[in-house]
Amino acid sequence: MLGYIPRRAFITFVGGALLDPHFFGRQRQQSEVPPLVDQVPAMLDHILLGCNDLQRGIDFVEQHTGVRAAFGGVHPGRGTQNALLSLGVSRYLEIIGPDPKQTAWNELANMLKKIADPSLLGWAAHPGDLQVLADDLAKAGIAAEGPTPGSRKRPDGSVLHWKTLNLKDDGHGLLPFFIEWSPDSTHPSADAPSDCQLLRFELLTPDPAALAKLTTQLKLKVPIAKAASAQLHAVISGPKGKLDVTS
Repeated sequence: MLGYIPRRAFITFVGGALLDPHFFGRQRQQSEVPPLVDQVPAMLDHILLGCNDLQRGIDFVEQHTGVRAAFGGVHPGRGTQNALLSLGVSRYLEIIGPDPKQTAWNELANMLKKIADPSLLGWAAHPGDLQVLADDLAKAGIAAEGPTPGSRKRPDGSVLHWKTLNLKDDGHGLLPFFIEWSPDSTHPSADAPSDCQLLRFELLTPDPAALAKLTTQLKLKVPIAKAASAQLHAVISGPKGKLDVTS
């Protein structure tokens, strides 16, 4: 799926340096906590991993977990394509990269061309009825865009349909966009390659208190830790190991 990366996420990603695998051990300003299943937000729908070459992204995930993501399809007119891997019931990993066969490119596709090392781009949450959420946000004075319909044709010819709602201020790329899948669409986690599990998903920020206030307003129960810069952090386990990845 596509058409949902928050605007500020582009700015945060392009302006931030990619972190090495030992960053969190050096920089986190609180005691380490072993990865636990309950350290994953209940509303998390999927996380996005970007790379300048889709096959390189697929290989990267397989090397760390032992599971190879399946090609999901292309986004016509957007210049991107994806591959999917289930992370359990109603949650999945979307690996996304540019589609060299397309001539039409958007801002995301152009940004993806610059990403040599696979990195997190953002995440999606499923709050339920998006129109209800949109109304609640408006009452709370939180600016958002949507709900906006989207679709993607799968390799088997079937079409997935969804709606998304984007926050105008996504907290420097840390807050999610929201998604509601059509009742007649199979959730991507249902038939994507399985055997992987999302052990941990957290938001790293220089100001945990301010971010916690925002996540509370949005009813997002997500782990937050203090770090030198705003980053997304995920730990995915598979039959052959773990993938520890950041934005």
